[in-house]
Amino acid sequence: MSIQEHVILVNDQGKVIGTQEKYAAHTTHTPLHLAFSSWLFNANGECLITRRALSKKAWPGVWTNSVCGHPQTDEATEQAIIRRCRFEIGAEITDITPVAPAFRYREADPSGIVENEICPVYAARVTNTLAINSDEVMDYQWVELDALFRALDATPWAFSPWMVLEATAAREELSAFAAQ
Repeated sequence: MSIQEHVILVNDQGKVIGTQEKYAAHTTHTPLHLAFSSWLFNANGECLITRRALSKKAWPGVWTNSVCGHPQTDEATEQAIIRRCRFEIGAEITDITPVAPAFRYREADPSGIVENEICPVYAARVTNTLAINSDEVMDYQWVELDALFRALDATPWAFSPWMVLEATAAREELSAFAAQ
């Protein structure tokens, strides 16, 4: 995968206004851009949580949902999800389903790096054994979804802020997907 990924810059209405190299875009003044967030489930209905590698620019070492990323120019969001799932955790996925299509957030990590994203949230099923990319993920765990929701409610500071917000926005949809 090219290290020169970019983000697609958008205005407040979601209209594309340009692109910027991904690493350069993420600063203390990150412009609004397109992203996606994925919650992955196994055949037992367990949810995959991942711990971001310490080399990540924003929120290094923080536990978060399965896979996040940025669509590239002329790439459908579903294609971007498949690409990032393969790259970050070696996962093949099926049943890609939007669970919070209008999700948007802006948060700053302790170092001041800002995420500022229109970030639809998806659920999907993993169909193979994971092959973790240690440049992206330093640890992972399959967890029962209700236990994860309880952990997010009790200790939101222990997880990425977007994960906590997504769980609130899509709790019912995620629960229904996990139960299928």
